[in-house]
Amino acid sequence: MKTTPILIAGFVLGAFSVAGVGLVAVTHAMTDGQIAENQRNAMLNKLEAIVPSGRLKNDPLADRIEVSAPELLGGETTEVFRVRDGAEPVALILQPVVPDGYAGPIRLLVSALPDGTLGGVRVLEHHETPGLGDKIDEKKSDWIIKEFTGKSIGNPPAEQWHVKRDGGVFDQFTGATITPRSIVEAVYDTLLYVGQQEQRLYAEPAIGTEDSAPPQAATDATDPPRAEREATPAAAPTPDPTNHPAIGPASGQTGGPTTTWADRVGAGAS
Repeated sequence: MKTTPILIAGFVLGAFSVAGVGLVAVTHAMTDGQIAENQRNAMLNKLEAIVPSGRLKNDPLADRIEVSAPELLGGETTEVFRVRDGAEPVALILQPVVPDGYAGPIRLLVSALPDGTLGGVRVLEHHETPGLGDKIDEKKSDWIIKEFTGKSIGNPPAEQWHVKRDGGVFDQFTGATITPRSIVEAVYDTLLYVGQQEQRLYAEPAIGTEDSAPPQAATDATDPPRAEREATPAAAPTPDPTNHPAIGPASGQTGGPTTTWADRVGAGAS
């Protein structure tokens, strides 16, 4: 019958299809673990690059929590990696989201050391314009390395945490101010959040442990994000002598929304 060759051809084609799908599935199963391991190692390398040399002794990918502080950290939830040397805290590394990049959201890694300074900042993901805003990527330029490493809320003073075009000390890019401006603001707000929440961030049980809890909102945060502070100036606060390490006293500060974190917390400013 004429239908026999058609049936045979259909059977052969079906067999090849099944074999092809099976081969893809087997290949995926064999390489899936290696891909995950490569991604894990790449992330560990990024974390290690923004903590003091030789101090990453634990597994920060396992020692992590999630927090909810969208006004300061951008995303609805934010991962926080804890770096420790034995029982000694070494760094908190957060993944804030910059919502107002020129070409869309920008994901960062921000390392905050126990003395209040930045261990470093890196870009995890962006969609900025090649040749302009993409200079935030350390593969394109050293801007994000030289501009932030070693800085703190009080160094430079809070009123200078702006790009130079806005009266601050941070360089912007020729033809691209929006991108560096938004990153400077996001890094400042991340340091602000860590200053307010540091003790809890180190103490909270890691995800996956028996005592771990859902992401907690920063209910004791005292400061709104910079954009809101600068839109609604606050009254000049009274300096608080109990300062966060490396932020220092309020000498030379002018008060209001551009004062240091310690000043605003001490006075209950918003």
